[in-house]
Amino acid sequence: MSLPRRFVVEADGGSRGNPGPAGYGAVVIDPDTGETLAETAEYIGVATNNVAEYKGLVAGLRAVGALIADGPVGTAVQVRVRMDSKLVVEQMSGRWKIKHPDMKPLAAEAAAVLPGADLSYEWIPRERNKHADRLANEAMDAGRRGDRWEPSASTAALDTPRALVAADPVTPQVGWGSAPDLGAPATLVLLRHGETALTPQKRFSGSGGTDPELSPAGLEQAERAASAFAARGTVQEIVSSPLRRCRQTAGAVAARLGLEVRVEDGLRETDFGAWEGLTFGEVKERYGDDLDAWLASPDAAPTGGGESFAEVADRVAAARDGLVTRYAGRTVLVVTHVTPIKTLVRLALGAPPEALFRMELSAASVSSVAYYADGNASVRLLNDTSHLR
Repeated sequence: MSLPRRFVVEADGGSRGNPGPAGYGAVVIDPDTGETLAETAEYIGVATNNVAEYKGLVAGLRAVGALIADGPVGTAVQVRVRMDSKLVVEQMSGRWKIKHPDMKPLAAEAAAVLPGADLSYEWIPRERNKHADRLANEAMDAGRRGDRWEPSASTAALDTPRALVAADPVTPQVGWGSAPDLGAPATLVLLRHGETALTPQKRFSGSGGTDPELSPAGLEQAERAASAFAARGTVQEIVSSPLRRCRQTAGAVAARLGLEVRVEDGLRETDFGAWEGLTFGEVKERYGDDLDAWLASPDAAPTGGGESFAEVADRVAAARDGLVTRYAGRTVLVVTHVTPIKTLVRLALGAPPEALFRMELSAASVSSVAYYADGNASVRLLNDTSHLR
C-alpha cells in the first residue's frame, strides 16, 4: 500500500518544573483514515516546556521524513502540524517573532527538516492533543525510572479517539445566511457562588479546605441573583457544585423558582492543597518555586497534593459533556466556582490554558455558554453583575 502524500503531525512536550525533567512526544497520522503511521518520544533531561515542545515538533517532522524516504522522488508532500502550544504554532507560522535564544536554533532546525514540503501549522486545544501528550508523559516517566521510552511498551494510542484525527483538520466556516437549523442549544448559565468570609481577602478557597459557608454579604448576593432569575423566567434546571457555598447559592434560586437542585461533583473547585486559606502573597512567600511552576504550566499542581489546571479541565469537560447531553435544548443554571467557570469559557473559545489568568469573575456573577448539536459552542455572557447593583 502506498504511503499518503498528506500527513498530520501532532506534537507536544512537557516539563515537570519548567524547567525540570522534560520530554516530548509526536505522532504522524494519515488524515484520510486516522491511521497512526509513526510514534516517537524521548526524555531530554532538564528543560523548559517550550524547548520540549520544539523538540517534539522536530521529531515529528523527522518521522515524516523517514516515512517518505523510500517514496517516489519528487512526490509532493503536505504536512499539517497540530500542537497545543500557541507559541510554537505562531512562531513557526511567522506571525510571532522568535526572541528567546533557546528557541531560535530549534525553530531553524524544524524549518530545515522537510525542505520543499507544503507545511502548515494549526493550534488545537490540549484535550485534542492527547496522543502526543501521553507520549511525552510516557517519555518523562521512563526518564524518571532511568529508562528509555520504548515504542513497544507505549499505550498512548489506545484511548485516542480516532474521529478527532481522521477528520479534515480544516473546519469549513458556514456563513450565517446558510447555517443549518440546529435547534435550541443546551444553554449553561454559569453562576459563581456568593461571597464567603475568605472572598474579600482573596484567599485560596478550593475543594480541599474548610468548605466555608456564605457570609451575610454572600447570602444577600444569592437572594439578588434569585430575584433576577425569577424575573427572567428562563431557567429550567439547576445544577450545583457539592461545596456548601454553591449549594447555598443554588438553594436560594431554587426556592424562588420552585426547582430542585442536582449536585454534580465534577463542578467542584480546584483542590489547592497546602495553599488553601492563604493569600497569593503568603503562597509566594512560603512556596515561591511551586507557585511559579503553577503559573507557568497547566500540568503543575499546588503544593501538597493539589490539582493541576489540566486535571481540573478534564473533570470539568466531562461534567460539561454530561450536562449538555442530559439537558439538550434546555437552559440550566450551573452554580459553581471561579476555575470551573473560567475553564468552561476557555474551552468554548478554544483558548489556551493561560487564558484562565485573563478573565475576571466576581462573586455571584453570571456568565453563559450555549452548546449546539453540531458540537460548536458560543460564549454569550461573561461576568455580568448587573443584578447586584
